[in-house]
Parts: sequence; C-alpha cells; structure tokens
Amino acid sequence: MGFLMLTGDSDRSSVFGHSFAPRSCCPSTVGGALYSAAVSDTETKSQDARPQKVKVYLESRYRKLERGLPQTIFYCPECKGNRRRSRGCERCEGFGKLTKDSVQEMIGRKAIPLFRARRGKFHGAGREDIDVLMLGRGRPFVYEVVDSRGPDADLTRLDEMIREEYAGRIELEPFRRVERERVPYWKESKFDKLYRVQVELSGEVSPEVVRALAGQSFDIAQRTPTRVAHRRADLERHRHVSIQTVGECVDGTLSLDIRCLHGTYVKEWISSDDGRTTPSLASVLGVPSKCAALDVLDILTDD
Repeated sequence: MGFLMLTGDSDRSSVFGHSFAPRSCCPSTVGGALYSAAVSDTETKSQDARPQKVKVYLESRYRKLERGLPQTIFYCPECKGNRRRSRGCERCEGFGKLTKDSVQEMIGRKAIPLFRARRGKFHGAGREDIDVLMLGRGRPFVYEVVDSRGPDADLTRLDEMIREEYAGRIELEPFRRVERERVPYWKESKFDKLYRVQVELSGEVSPEVVRALAGQSFDIAQRTPTRVAHRRADLERHRHVSIQTVGECVDGTLSLDIRCLHGTYVKEWISSDDGRTTPSLASVLGVPSKCAALDVLDILTDD
C-alpha cells in the first residue's frame, strides 16, 4: 500500500520518492489566473465601449393652440399620481392624472425614445392656466433629456415627429442644444406679458366709458386668489396693468389687449375676486365682470 512522505523541503512533496511541485504552482492554476485577467480586461474594454449616459438640454418655444391642455403633467390632486393610491381613486378613476396629454408629455413621447433616454424634465419660463392659449412667439422652455445613450440624436427629426403627431394642438420652434445654465435663466427671469382677454359684462356700459379704457394704466394690489389659496400663501402682491387696445363691445362681451407685469392674476384683475384685487376692471366699469377667454399674445423676453 502506497503512502505519502513529506520531505523537509516545504516546497516539495513526494510519493514513493517521486517529487511533485506544490499545487499553487500547477500550470492549470497559473492558466486560470491568466484567463481571469484576460476576462477582466475584456469586460473593462466592453464597459468602456458602452455608450455613456448623459444629460441633454434642448431649448425651444411652444405655442399651445388647444384649451384644456396643461403645460406639464396634471397629476390628480387626490392620489398625486401614486400608483398604489390611484387604485380606486374616484377623482381620476385610477388614471393618476386629470388629463391624457400635456405639452411635456407630447414632447417626451418623441424625445425620450429618440435619445434612448430614461425620462425627461420640462423647465418652462412660467406657465399659463390650462384653459389659456399660448400664441405669438411662444413660451420659452428647456427640455432636459435624462440619462441619454444617444445624445447625438437628430433634432430636425424630433421637430418633424412632433409636428406630424400634434399638428393643430402645439407648435414648436426648432430645438437647439444648450447648456444647463439656460434652465435657471428661464425659470428665474421675470418678463412682462401681453394678453388678449374676452370680458363678459353683466350690465350695460356706455360706449364712452369703454373707449376711455384705451391707454389707461393701473397699479393694483392683489391678495392670493381664492382659486389657488389652498396651495399658496395668502400674500398681497403689487402689480401693474396697462390697457393697450380696446375692441368693440358685442353682445355684452368686451375684447381688450393688455400688458402686465410677471405674476399678475389677470382673471382676478377683471373680476376683483370678491374685492381681493383692487382696483379691478369690474370696479372701473361699474358692473360685474368676468374673464370669458384669455390668450397669451407674447412674453416680452430679452431675446
């Protein structure tokens, strides 16, 4: 029966006097180490060759031609769009939001796949109410493409896809790539705006009083409107409104073009919001008044 003899040399073993190299020096072990190193090097090169995720900032202006279309996703105020809470939510019927579309989503449906990205963020230079049209040169914004694996996507193609899909609903100026600094520029800058308002009058107003409105300016004080008081602090803001042109009063509806400071609550300037805005158009005309329709004609930007 064979037996194992250990010699005094700690680096060698013998069986029946035959010497063997220790297992740590076995060629198969050395080869395995070389193989592992080769695999590791290959994986590193593969990872280096993989497209890097980057952010892309796209600037444009949008014109909104449809009332009832929000600028950004209109999440349900009850369930906040939470997937679990939206189940059984009566307000949104489990949809998680109150409108199917928004300007943000229309752009994202085309931009995110084209740029091979995960998601997108919308940064607008202010926003208009959901029932207000955005006309003229449009509202400036930056669309941020997050974690893009295709940052060199064709912007002309993106313009075409959005135009073809949403013709008659939104219009965009051609996209251009910009730096991140354009996001705070648009979000923090304050610009005057031009509006066209259709005012519904509940009473007779003489033509002379109507004509006299043209060219008038008003320094107004506005408390936070009742319609947004549930989500904004009750503050008093001081704004300026000037009436540029006055149209004919037809069937109790008066058309005005006005210029306002940033942050003016135009609807409340018309109605007075139960006295929370003074002076108001209603107080000047002497009859109850309310906004029947409102359009943004221009945002008076520096560029």
